[in-house]
Amino acid sequence: MQQWIKDAAGLGTLFWLIGYFASLVLFFSPFYASMGWILLTLCTPATFIITWWWFRSRTLPISYYMKVGIAWTAIAIVFDYLFIVLLLNALYYGVDVFIYYALTFLIPVSVGLYLTRRQKKPEGQLEH
Repeated sequence: MQQWIKDAAGLGTLFWLIGYFASLVLFFSPFYASMGWILLTLCTPATFIITWWWFRSRTLPISYYMKVGIAWTAIAIVFDYLFIVLLLNALYYGVDVFIYYALTFLIPVSVGLYLTRRQKKPEGQLEH
């Protein structure tokens, strides 16, 4: 259970905080109007890499990765609403935000699919 908390709540909150602080920096820049797209472009590859690195050495069922994706998405939605919509009175929900929520779920699931398939390959089988 402790590892689940680290994987779901810990890593999900860390990713949200990184995006939140980066958005605050961009908010006070000339790139304010495009900050959602900038964050998607920069944070998505970084999130994939960190997620792969975090889970790379463990053998877990795909259902675990799906639960992590659900937890990360729930964290993102709740924290966005509390700390952006309510706290900052921001009009927030554009296309970029819905893509971000979809990616928040899909990143751990796709990493899990990749790792699960890689672990199931028989030794000596070459990838094409």
